[in-house]
Amino acid sequence: MPNQSNVTLFDDNLFLNNPTDTDRAFDDNLFDDNLFDDSPKEECGVFGVFAPGRDVARLSFFALYALQHRGQESAGIATCDGLRAYHAKGMGLVSQAFNENNLTPLKGHMAIGHTRYSTTGGVKLQNAQPYLIETMHGPLGLSHNGNLTNALSIRNRLLKRGVGLTSTSDSEMITQIIAAPSDVWGDEFKIEKSDDHWVNQIRMLMSMAEGAYSLALLMRTGIYALRDPLGLRPLCIGKLDEGYVVASESCALSTIGAEYVRDVEPGEIVRLDENGITSFFGVQPAPKRAMCVFEYVYFARPDSAFDGQSIHNARQNMGRMLAHEAPADADMVIAVPDSAIPAAIGFSLESGIPYGEGLTKNRYIGRTFIQPDDGLRKQGVSLKFNALTSNLQGKRVVLIDDSIVRGNTAGPLVQLVRDGGAAEVHVRVSSPPVRYPCFMGIDMATRKELIANQYDIEGIRKHIGADSLAYLSTEAMLHAIRQGAQEQEGFCTACFSGDYPLTIPPWLMEEERDKMLFEEVWGG
Repeated sequence: MPNQSNVTLFDDNLFLNNPTDTDRAFDDNLFDDNLFDDSPKEECGVFGVFAPGRDVARLSFFALYALQHRGQESAGIATCDGLRAYHAKGMGLVSQAFNENNLTPLKGHMAIGHTRYSTTGGVKLQNAQPYLIETMHGPLGLSHNGNLTNALSIRNRLLKRGVGLTSTSDSEMITQIIAAPSDVWGDEFKIEKSDDHWVNQIRMLMSMAEGAYSLALLMRTGIYALRDPLGLRPLCIGKLDEGYVVASESCALSTIGAEYVRDVEPGEIVRLDENGITSFFGVQPAPKRAMCVFEYVYFARPDSAFDGQSIHNARQNMGRMLAHEAPADADMVIAVPDSAIPAAIGFSLESGIPYGEGLTKNRYIGRTFIQPDDGLRKQGVSLKFNALTSNLQGKRVVLIDDSIVRGNTAGPLVQLVRDGGAAEVHVRVSSPPVRYPCFMGIDMATRKELIANQYDIEGIRKHIGADSLAYLSTEAMLHAIRQGAQEQEGFCTACFSGDYPLTIPPWLMEEERDKMLFEEVWGG
């Protein structure tokens, strides 16, 4: 039975915010999926809808279901009827955070939603989103995907102003900046004034914030959405018969019957209300955009599309390019399920080597309260993957993976395929070696934890026990992505190249502080 979620109703005098025992259990006892998954961790999924006459809470629920792959630690929905705002959030999956009892009170004709993986701040209920506060101009709700690289200085600035923060997430800082009167910052930041109060507040945020942010905002008058000037994180607009929506990925639009309209542009502010879609200038977009290339490699669902390019097609193109750059003499191509499957199909089509299933995945092992004992922990990846021995017996196998980050699971997977009967295991990776950490919204591990920062390719091959190992080049990866894409330039490849699209503060680069950074920062 789903856990009782934390429910907050903004109704003048009512503010209920009491985490349950189940919520607290998630903080401490959630089964650690990192034991069996070396992939970089998802960021967050955001959603917003303005649709009079529709049950916007239910629309948000199913949209968040479609965005579940972007975050599994917590989920939340905030709605507004033009007078009051209503709020519910809980720990765990969307299905664990919500039920009929806490969806029904979420009234109104507009809503925002969020699924979270913590890239700043711990796995706690107070860090779950959306954030919802009252301001002089009515309720303000926020859902955020990304990371601010200047969060430390912003946090200190807010604390010195006397702003009380209830969480350790940079997303709460963004909420407080938008809520604050713009004149409290003095003449340090100049913005172009608008007749729309909230546009002015958002412009102030965009002039102060550095890093990655795609936001969905809930106000009394409508839904606002914006993207950072580099376009690091995705955000798109869709149309319903009764209104409009914004979402991190287009797959969420299809789930609720919305039609894709366009992407939110870098530096743009969009308002959804009874007048439809209104676009505002936010900040000057960067001369060269820097969309995160890992969205194409791993994060996004294969049925989503960015800039007109199907994610499935992009990944299949990567597999084709990989077959050109790193052919293998083998009998069968298999994938590490699920995200590497399109690349494996592409490799098979281009090489002529048959594609088959060699590994099956238990998709539910990572989200349980039941902890494995020491004996089960030693089973490692066998708890999450099983080899199909009847398909592997005596075969020379090409094992396709989309990335190798820490290298914790690549070796056990290679051994699992060997134990399943494979005569040879040739590993091919459909992206370049990950050598640098990400500071823009991906939990990529620190530099010293990245296996490609410790070993050359031959060293990695020996470490994971493969018969051969090869990666896709950066040039081939970008060529694969550009095929069919409307935007031909401007991708962030910092995790591969170390070439960051914005200045990384020395304290962040040198110390590689983790996402719990703000647990001990109180100002000063």
